Amino acid sequence: MADRKKEYLGYDYLLLIPTLLLLGLGLVAIFSASSFLAEHKMGDSYYFLKKQATFCLIGLCFMIIAKNIPATLYRKLVYPAMFVSIALLALVLVPGLGTKVGGASRWLRIGGMSFQPSELAKLALAFYIAYSMAKKGPQMSLFTKGMLPHMLVTGGFMALIILQPDLGTCIIIGCWLLILLFIGGVNFLHLFSLVLLSLPVVFWLIWQADYRLKRWRAFLNPWEDPQGLGFQIVHSFLAFGSGGIFGVGLGNSKQKLFYLPEPHTDFVLAILAEELGLIGMAVIVILFGVLVLRGIKIALDARDLYSSYLAMGLSSLLGLQVLINMGVVTGLLPTKGLTLPFISYGGSSLVISLICVGILLSISARN
Repeated sequence: MADRKKEYLGYDYLLLIPTLLLLGLGLVAIFSASSFLAEHKMGDSYYFLKKQATFCLIGLCFMIIAKNIPATLYRKLVYPAMFVSIALLALVLVPGLGTKVGGASRWLRIGGMSFQPSELAKLALAFYIAYSMAKKGPQMSLFTKGMLPHMLVTGGFMALIILQPDLGTCIIIGCWLLILLFIGGVNFLHLFSLVLLSLPVVFWLIWQADYRLKRWRAFLNPWEDPQGLGFQIVHSFLAFGSGGIFGVGLGNSKQKLFYLPEPHTDFVLAILAEELGLIGMAVIVILFGVLVLRGIKIALDARDLYSSYLAMGLSSLLGLQVLINMGVVTGLLPTKGLTLPFISYGGSSLVISLICVGILLSISARN
């Protein structure tokens, strides 16, 4: 019993230290990027910083709780987590319950705070896919066992998310599913066929929504309309270009002065690039790289197949979100409202990301 208790006391510092450093950097970045905006809109330059600090504390508490739950017990949370996620995704669509922002109903208001159910849905899907793939084992190569059930369950979640509407999150979940199914041993021809069948659907969803078409045009040629469609990405380019090697210094960004829209959320990395320069960006990339690679190492060392798949799912989810956010702010991908884990302003994303780290710490402790 003493050995078992000791097993869960240790922390994986190669995972914990990058997480805490990114959290601290995120708080600094949010204050720097949002102070002028908060003073102008809220009359309090610390408004967004105080809210994010609160989310940090909540997230760290959940991370510690998740770390102290034995990894194998997460199997029992698979179906409760899925049921709660589906219920919350459905409630978002109910008029009067879901909070609409910018024409999309993606948030629920709970106790004076907004919560985004799609973030919880990602965690629920990680539980389910890991459980299902571990249970099927070698049968994953069969279409009816490996591809079909995971495609149907994930597709149900994506259908509820697309109704909000939130195509970007659906694409992220779809790409993430492909990664996990490939790791799980699904027939490559089945995966390739799924990609071919999905592409026309994605293009149709983009074509039938005017604002998505505009985003696509801005991605292809932001300089065609730098004061309109391309305004945000052009000013992101300017922020990166102004940063140079060493940056202009913390707090000295010009783009945050009402040029770059919402500089503390999806495009906070552009402000950091301007203030910290290439050196600062390299440090951030290294921290994320260490975190994700350590998560993959935890997955490879896991004692059982379920823990291995779960650790790989959570690590790949964090890594994929980082890559997509960095691709958006550098103009390599179309604009998508996706936060940068641990750094961007956003309570739901931050808390769920810290829970993911807590689960990885739990699996690591058991290893």
